[in-house]
Amino acid sequence: MSSRFISAREAAQLITSGDTVCTVGMTLTGAAESILHAIEARFLHTGEPRNLTLLHAAGQSDRLRGIEHFAHPGMVTRLIGSHWGLAPRWMAMINNNDVEAWCLPQGQIVHLYSAMAAGLAGRLSPVGLGTFVDPRIEGGRMNARTRTQPDLVEHVVFRGDEYLFYPAIPLSVVIVRATHADEDGNLTTDEEAMKLEVLHAVLAARRYGAKVLAQVKYRVAKGSLHPKRVTVPANLVDAIVVCAEPHTDHRQTSGWGFDPALCGDIRPPAGQCAPQALDLRTLIGRIACRYLTPGCVINLGTGIPNDVIGNIIHEELPEAQITVTVESGIYGGQQAGGVDFGTGRNLSAMISHQDQMLYYNGAGVDITFMGAGEMDPHGNVNATRLGDSCPGAGGFIDITQNARHVVFCSSFTAKGLEIACEQGALRILREGRIRKFVPRVNQISYNGEQARARGQTMHYVTERAVFELRPEGPVLTEIAPGICPERDILAQMDFRPAIAADLRVMDSRLFTPQPCGLAEQLARHSTADEEGTPHETCQ
Repeated sequence: MSSRFISAREAAQLITSGDTVCTVGMTLTGAAESILHAIEARFLHTGEPRNLTLLHAAGQSDRLRGIEHFAHPGMVTRLIGSHWGLAPRWMAMINNNDVEAWCLPQGQIVHLYSAMAAGLAGRLSPVGLGTFVDPRIEGGRMNARTRTQPDLVEHVVFRGDEYLFYPAIPLSVVIVRATHADEDGNLTTDEEAMKLEVLHAVLAARRYGAKVLAQVKYRVAKGSLHPKRVTVPANLVDAIVVCAEPHTDHRQTSGWGFDPALCGDIRPPAGQCAPQALDLRTLIGRIACRYLTPGCVINLGTGIPNDVIGNIIHEELPEAQITVTVESGIYGGQQAGGVDFGTGRNLSAMISHQDQMLYYNGAGVDITFMGAGEMDPHGNVNATRLGDSCPGAGGFIDITQNARHVVFCSSFTAKGLEIACEQGALRILREGRIRKFVPRVNQISYNGEQARARGQTMHYVTERAVFELRPEGPVLTEIAPGICPERDILAQMDFRPAIAADLRVMDSRLFTPQPCGLAEQLARHSTADEEGTPHETCQ
């Protein structure tokens, strides 16, 4: 009915101080900018609404917009989410103790929406055991202010097995974005670059009698939407805002106002990928790509994996039978990077965020390529709290805990590292100021002991060295040509790892601008392992 169509300003008036507000999106995709901006404007003008709890599954910002609109002291007092790497104001508020901040695995939050919708008390899952989310360690707390609060997550034993219990979080308001709304209020997500978890969050809202606010791009006639295209039926929607400025407030992604290729409406001719410059990130990606196997299903995490590895695959393996997936729910195609993470062109499939996380949590991918910040002598990895930066977990814990093979991609040191690739060898021009191989990680995002117990394969790949997680801990297995193990590796670590008896030197082709032979390596992978050359002592 037409009374459901209101202005963004009117929608903002529906938020009450003390409400628990759930927003749906990833990066800027799905961000209901008109509504979020109007809520912020109301708070800045009147001081209301105050003391909100903000719940969100994926990170939802491009450093400027999205949930950054809520990042004001006093507006939100409790934050429950998974990732703030593209939300600098939120990270500052967390560090300054301006908000009670909880970080839960991204997949567990979207699964929790389904549990809530079904009327359950919460969700039991092994995901998060042994990490900072486990209440026996930190319980997902991200700052000192949160440490004074009772546990949010519980450790339980059920039928002899250990789980974490993620409790239901009663909702007051859910804010979603769609493409079309017909005059009855049925919603489609036709032009969105991700399917996300829109329906699951809306159904969770209905369980609690919460208000559902939707922003749309188009208002269309009653009966004009094919029923199979409807994502959210009209009876589940309370209020609809038609965006007045779609190019700024209903952008398909941060980088694109609208590109029909991102939602699969067109399929541009496949172009030849321009070779990537052989910089630090590309080099790490090349080294990591050697773990690809024929027919494997892989996941690309944010950072080096998504920004670099996808391009290497397209550049060197255009016809390879490798299934590339991203946590947003996309398959194949050419992945976008940076602030547009989770989107892509010429996709082979797009499923919901919820369904993708079911796959990652259950079957698990063959290989996940993930960024990393620190590793300790036990093989624990930190990617969630790095110095003053607190990006959070995103899908990291869900995916790394269940993949058969985890390949971490990281520079050996940080802040100032400079390298050069010369004549098939690596030279360190300037060492980074921050060490990444530390006696104890700042936060356990990946538990090395548990990974060894379940027989998971793990490699930690850097530009100069590769470590493999073995029963005795991280073992140095490969070094780059031109690198002295003692000077360039061991002297730059705060612990001394085991060194493989057959320590290898990487193929020199990895360190030249030409294609690095990935197609050839993949072709022979099933018949024999590639042999490295014996390392030479540095002069």
